[in-house]
Amino acid sequence: MYIENSFLPVRGVGETTERRLWEHGITHWDEFDGSVVGPTVADRIEAFIEDGRRHLEAGDVSPFAEALPAASSWRFYENVREDVCYLDIETTGLDAARHDVTTVSLHRRGDTRTFVNGQDLTADALRAELAASSALVTFNGQRFDVPFLETALDIEIALPHIDLMYPCRKLDLTGGLKRIERDLGIERDQPDISGRDAVRLWHQYERGDDDALETLVQYNQADTANLEPLMETVANQLHETVFERVCGETVAGRHR
Repeated sequence: MYIENSFLPVRGVGETTERRLWEHGITHWDEFDGSVVGPTVADRIEAFIEDGRRHLEAGDVSPFAEALPAASSWRFYENVREDVCYLDIETTGLDAARHDVTTVSLHRRGDTRTFVNGQDLTADALRAELAASSALVTFNGQRFDVPFLETALDIEIALPHIDLMYPCRKLDLTGGLKRIERDLGIERDQPDISGRDAVRLWHQYERGDDDALETLVQYNQADTANLEPLMETVANQLHETVFERVCGETVAGRHR
């Protein structure tokens, strides 16, 4: 599903109205003709489509990220999937005012890079990586990773954001990242390492154990790289359950 299939970001359009549009064959912005909805909502939709096309031409999906509910943020993923940045952090605790970021891993275009506190983890380095990205994908990043980084590194992260925890809930996938990975059959090399172990590994590294840092980096990178198959799986399943079940496969595949 592309954002051009969606009318949900329009003020006054909820899932019921959007579904009615789809059921009447209006499954793409190009097909909207003002029918089905009242004149006020029709004017809003037409204005939204006009603005939306300009933003897409500029490669900017931020207005859609701001307008969509968190659970529906997956809807713009296909528009930006080639330049999405998957991000995960490890810390010494939960309070950014008292604890430290230890490692930050970013995964994009099949490559995973990790920044380490005291080595190369700086606000400038992180800004440069994020500047090359069209959107951010995390798991529980809206509540934890992003605000923690903003506080700890005094940095503003304004990328359009898909926090997978919320779309997962639409599919009844609950619990932590590792539990959801197991439920979906997504494997990792270190399945027994936990967040508590990540804190312990960092303290071992501080005491001179370089192998502990290597293990921590591998764990952080697995958390980050596994977000990509999770994003793909969630987007595909929600495309089917939200869009194709209403429109039918033939109509759903008509555009793009």
